[in-house]
Amino acid sequence: MYNRILVTTDGSSLSKKAVAHAIQLAALSGAELLALRVTPRYPQSYFEGSLPLGQAEVARIEQQWATQAQASVDLVKKQGEAKGVKVKAMVSKSDVVSDAVILAAKRAKVDLIVMASHGRRGIKRLLLGSETQQVLTHSEVPVLVLR
Repeated sequence: MYNRILVTTDGSSLSKKAVAHAIQLAALSGAELLALRVTPRYPQSYFEGSLPLGQAEVARIEQQWATQAQASVDLVKKQGEAKGVKVKAMVSKSDVVSDAVILAAKRAKVDLIVMASHGRRGIKRLLLGSETQQVLTHSEVPVLVLR
């Protein structure tokens, strides 16, 4: 049914459920699993009264985020391989998570994207936005959303 599945993770408990589901689905269908974590670039905003960080400090913070991201997708790889699933771990850097997910899905020619959603409603959804909603509305690939 599926040859290649992309699962996104941010390391949260909810995304861990999505990862577990994606691993089971990949195992059942014999699909390859691509585990993706998107990290942001360090925001370069200057508010009145704040101290801007130096380039070295920004680089250190971004490296820390990249290291944490790699560890989370490596964990998905380890869990998947324990279930007999071939897993490719990927980290992407982007300020817009949904764009990075859609681009990764397109480049990897996946059959399915698996994501978690916090299920926010009302004003919280308006204020916080929804990367999952953006992927749902702009992806050309089917998206499985878990809550």
